[in-house]
Amino acid sequence: MQYQTTSANPVRRRSACAIVGVFKDGKFGAAAAAFDDASRGALTRLVKDGEVTGAAGEAHLIPAPEGIAAARVLVVGCGPRDRFDDKAYRAAVSAAVARLSRTRLKDAMWTLSADGVDGVDPYYLGRQSAETAAAAVYRFDEQKGKTAGPKVRLETITAIADTRASANRLLEGLRDGDGVAAGIRFTRDLANRSPNVCHPTHMAQEARRLAARHKRLEVEILSAAQMKKLGMGALLSVAQGSEQPPRLIVLRYRGAAASQAPVVLVGKAITFDTGGISLKPPPNMDEMKFDMGGGGAVLGTLAAIAELGPKTNVIGVVPACENMPSGRATRPGDIVTSMSGQTIEVLNTDAEGRMILCDALTYSRRFKPAAIVDVATLTGACVIALGNQYTAVFSHSDDLARSLLEAGDRVGDPAWRMPVNDEYGESLKSNFADFANVGAREGGSSVAAAFLSRFTEGLNWAHLDIAGSAWKGGREKGSTGRPVSLLTEFVLSRC
Repeated sequence: MQYQTTSANPVRRRSACAIVGVFKDGKFGAAAAAFDDASRGALTRLVKDGEVTGAAGEAHLIPAPEGIAAARVLVVGCGPRDRFDDKAYRAAVSAAVARLSRTRLKDAMWTLSADGVDGVDPYYLGRQSAETAAAAVYRFDEQKGKTAGPKVRLETITAIADTRASANRLLEGLRDGDGVAAGIRFTRDLANRSPNVCHPTHMAQEARRLAARHKRLEVEILSAAQMKKLGMGALLSVAQGSEQPPRLIVLRYRGAAASQAPVVLVGKAITFDTGGISLKPPPNMDEMKFDMGGGGAVLGTLAAIAELGPKTNVIGVVPACENMPSGRATRPGDIVTSMSGQTIEVLNTDAEGRMILCDALTYSRRFKPAAIVDVATLTGACVIALGNQYTAVFSHSDDLARSLLEAGDRVGDPAWRMPVNDEYGESLKSNFADFANVGAREGGSSVAAAFLSRFTEGLNWAHLDIAGSAWKGGREKGSTGRPVSLLTEFVLSRC
């Protein structure tokens, strides 16, 4: 999608379609009021006739009335005026772009950006506009024999701002948002692919392709033999039941001097999770292809960062493997030695994400990170606690946790802080090893975070549990691409 901005009068600007917002209370924003005046009350008549109610998600495409330069007008419902926040703004963008995607129109003019949203800088309005627009037209059909419906033809969106300065900020946000959207799309495509396609080797190949496209990206892929030499017994214990060989993907973005300590992002990538010997129940097991969502999000974030080109250093570390049952698979009761030297009693082979992450976290110490954030579809307990609205944030550092939460708020990718302390780790005690890989069921997401914290002493560390936010089930089944936007904003905010 191409974006441009202007502070010129939208009533006089030619376009295939002008998009205006109407609120549920019948009130117009400044842009909609200008269109209504120029058309001698055309929008007012639509409201009075009940054809337009202003309800959120409503979208009516009509021929432009006399007095308006655009060929058509798309009237979008924005909900109650006093509740029009950034979330309602995104809903209006989504409804408008989804409606236009069913047409063959190539360009449109977006006027709600001229009214703005209280407390939201035009830059972030632009970011959210571009990311939301991309999500509204996203389709995954690369594995279908035939694709139905018209191809999306919308190529250019012109966003209206109230001043030239706002137009410049808005354009900067739109362009950055388009780059972030590319990273989100990469993540979603990777996660939506079937597990017989998206296996550890495929993820490694995609990382290589990313590095080939962006000169500031460098990639290194570690094999099982190299991991064994490093002593990654925890990671390899998960992979040993599968015919698919594991891979440790290291993707580096160099945007600053080598002396600058990097941000390290560690992403869990279980490309399919059967639960291993602790086999999962069959219902919805197909969704376990999304268990690589953390690793996919890390690669997508590096893709977005490479598009935007900030002056900072970022390293992605993605342990990728399958968790399968076989004669070689790890058994409940087995004891393995992690790269850190700590021994772990495997009480449940379905608690495998923490096993691959702990070795990846230990490996990441070599980069001497300024901050390290791991991202994982780790626990069902997190889904019970937060649903699919929030990503859970665990950290001993108030500053790091706050930075992540605020980054999510700014870009509409929300997170919620959860507790992690030694008390949650008490239930991990083992009679036979340094500790077990599972503990009490109560507070399970915090127990898992407490497990990971045993490998992060001295690090500025945070853990993101995205088990509820990384994908949707049911009729909307598919990857969400979260938290690429949050992670990208977090990295940008540190520049």
